[in-house]
Amino acid sequence: MTTSTYLKEWQQALQMEIGYLKKYGSTKYRVTNGHLLSSNDAFTYYFETNGSIKIPIGSAIKLEWDGVKHDGRVLSSEGKSIILSFERTFGDLIHEAFLFHDPWELLEELIARLDEIKKSKKKRSRIKRLMDPSMPAKHPADKVKSNVHELLLRSKYNTVTFVWGPPGTGKTYTLARTAANHYFKGKRVLILSHSNSAVDVLMKEISAFIQKKERFKEGELLRYGSGSGETSFPVPITTSDLLIQKDPALSANKQQLLEERKHLKKDLSDSFSKRDSNQLLDLETKISRVLEKIRKQESEFVKEAFVIGATLAKAASDPAIYEDEYDVVIVDETSMAYVPQAAFAASLAKRVIVCGDFKQLPPIASSRHSLVEKWLKEDIFIRSGVADFTKHLHPHMLLLKEQRRMHPDISAFTNQYIYQKKVGDHESVKKSRNKIVSEAPFPNRASILLDTSHTGEHCMKEKTSHSKFNLWQLLLSFQSIHETYLSGTRSIGYVTPYRAQAVLMQQLLGDLYQEELQNADILAATVHKFQGSERDVMIFDTVDSFPENRAGMLTTGKDSARLINVAITRTKGKFIHVSDAAFIREKVYRSKPLRQLVDHQEENHQSIPHQQIGTWVKHQHQKLRWIHALKDDQLFADIQSAKQSVIISLPKSMNFSNKWLEELANVKRSIRLHIISENDPQNEFRCQWIQENLSFPFVIIDDHLLWLGQPFEGANRVKPPFVSARLESKNTVKHFISQIPLS
Repeated sequence: MTTSTYLKEWQQALQMEIGYLKKYGSTKYRVTNGHLLSSNDAFTYYFETNGSIKIPIGSAIKLEWDGVKHDGRVLSSEGKSIILSFERTFGDLIHEAFLFHDPWELLEELIARLDEIKKSKKKRSRIKRLMDPSMPAKHPADKVKSNVHELLLRSKYNTVTFVWGPPGTGKTYTLARTAANHYFKGKRVLILSHSNSAVDVLMKEISAFIQKKERFKEGELLRYGSGSGETSFPVPITTSDLLIQKDPALSANKQQLLEERKHLKKDLSDSFSKRDSNQLLDLETKISRVLEKIRKQESEFVKEAFVIGATLAKAASDPAIYEDEYDVVIVDETSMAYVPQAAFAASLAKRVIVCGDFKQLPPIASSRHSLVEKWLKEDIFIRSGVADFTKHLHPHMLLLKEQRRMHPDISAFTNQYIYQKKVGDHESVKKSRNKIVSEAPFPNRASILLDTSHTGEHCMKEKTSHSKFNLWQLLLSFQSIHETYLSGTRSIGYVTPYRAQAVLMQQLLGDLYQEELQNADILAATVHKFQGSERDVMIFDTVDSFPENRAGMLTTGKDSARLINVAITRTKGKFIHVSDAAFIREKVYRSKPLRQLVDHQEENHQSIPHQQIGTWVKHQHQKLRWIHALKDDQLFADIQSAKQSVIISLPKSMNFSNKWLEELANVKRSIRLHIISENDPQNEFRCQWIQENLSFPFVIIDDHLLWLGQPFEGANRVKPPFVSARLESKNTVKHFISQIPLS
């Protein structure tokens, strides 16, 4: 394929994706407490948000209100509030609306860069070499001493180098030292990645190495852009750091205005007033003027720097980056970048190093157009052909093949099933992880299958998103987090394929673990959020279970091996896999990675059956108690203490025992009693009967207290678990109530 054909197809693919995002959108935020700030020229509204939303100033958005979507622009996005501008009014107050934002404008910038590449023979030839790396490798392979030395030689003698960096194989270490050595030789190096956090990690490693060598010079290393805000650098390399040195008055003015805005927004959220809203608009105008001055100063920083780190999106949208020329460009985490992004990056420098792992998650795109599937849903390793190998690696590929992250009991699965024995363990990794392995839960075990087989049919789908969730596995996972935290481990990850389950865990942690979250690095998220990170302990909750008829595409589809690989390989010392092994054995083919993982763990005696819950649960949380299902005194006391409502789910083939009938007959008349069951209560007691069948038993009291696994007595064909869970969590229980039929 010619370079002009590549460019044409890339632009068409990007246009298709833009069209899809404009029409349908994908990222949705709930905004509340909307107030009209101003109606001069345009209508400006202030909204509050549930969490922090970072949307670039000037970005196009859509606001869905009263069932209709309206176009608008972002004037300010900071903290838990956002200011938007529209061409029409919605009145003075908007109690609730939904904000849609997708970064399609960044894709338009990329299209513009591709247009410019068409006019440059030099840039086109760089892209051709990237997409068709059939030229012979010129580096002296016989002189290689180490991975760093080999990459340095490859990037000196070859125009294109691919680095395959499986998890824990020293990718950051190798790239950082290669970049630093090019810098020591007077070369100009550009560091790019799709995410701020990936850029931060690599720039931190580079700056630490250069400082260690006592060769750091202020202004020659630059972290350009906003950054993730989660990384502290050992030396001053951010634009904010340099601004303090170069123009302290401008920096102080910015900080003062931002502080004023923070306090003013707090006042507005407490009590909205016209005077405060006018002050806020004036402040935003002042801030925008100061930021414009700072942007000009930052462009000067870029010109003076020799090692610059930025995101791919920043590079494609900021002329300070894309109008310049570099000796070497290093693109990290390329497996999650669009092919046109990788090609744009390669066009900026004489030499390009492309690093990633095509066995991890691919780029994300929404459109189903064939060109989008081809160019925006697969990475550069696949599309350039360097990932196509049988016995031998591609001549321009460097494989980092010794992992130092995971305990060998964890890496044994990925080394064999994902990397086909091309990756092994460094001799030190077992000893270095022994302390984590020795701690609870499951002391002296590194890989654990927490098997939920035969504990009931708890898998459900959300009404609107159809994303799956599983309350039983959620609570077992939280208990694993709790036991881990109390053992002294503070680096904990909870990962799941399904967004609904991740949101439930975030709510549960927010209700039960507010203080602990301040003292520990605990993250609950879907798999995509975890790529590029690591934790001492990882809990992987696969969610899929009965009564579903099949496992989801996320765990069995074409990218499932990548998803499972990422979930496992985030782990340093303890991997806890929460899964229904019986469901997976029945519903998932042996050739699928999820089935292989379950089989591997069972064959290696890593399974913990549900009957052992009384053995491994050592610490009951005051708001999550595990109680033998036949011990129902506390449950009946909770029902009799209800103040507003009691909701009971009685699945098909279950009946109330005489003891239950007596207790329900004694419920106070002021209490709303709902029975969800296909079985007619036959007016044995006063209730609202909802003729539906849910697949598992539960009791909800006053919208905040959940008993899962009760009623227990009277179960016939379908047995609930012999242990019931008593959970107090207002947000989690309310969310669950919204997903069940109550009328």
